[in-house]
Amino acid sequence: MMKRPLAATLILAALAAPAFAGNYPVSGKWGQSASTDKKPIDCSTLRVIAFNGDQRTDSKGGVPAYRNRTVQAAGSGQYRVVDEFTTGQIGNAKMNYTLRVVDGDTVEMMLEKGGTVRLRKCK
Repeated sequence: MMKRPLAATLILAALAAPAFAGNYPVSGKWGQSASTDKKPIDCSTLRVIAFNGDQRTDSKGGVPAYRNRTVQAAGSGQYRVVDEFTTGQIGNAKMNYTLRVVDGDTVEMMLEKGGTVRLRKCK
């Protein structure tokens, strides 16, 4: 008899929790650079975007931290991504972009409102 209230509580808790997606298709620290080197670069003076599981941070962007909402494959090496963020002034906002894996050391974030951020893997 005691199992039903516990099961109901667990189900309600799961439904109330935010539904975040899995991990990003890349991980680690990436520096914004137009470099065409075929190896990781020194990112000490660059804008750095770090992908870690379902979280993304940005060292010089307008929002310092994001949480992944969805990742959908959109062709070879391309993913449609929706991130969620909250700041002191904005709550539960979303950012949409396409993440393109160029090669093992280069990714591009093609922003929904135009522009592309080219990132190189950091040393």
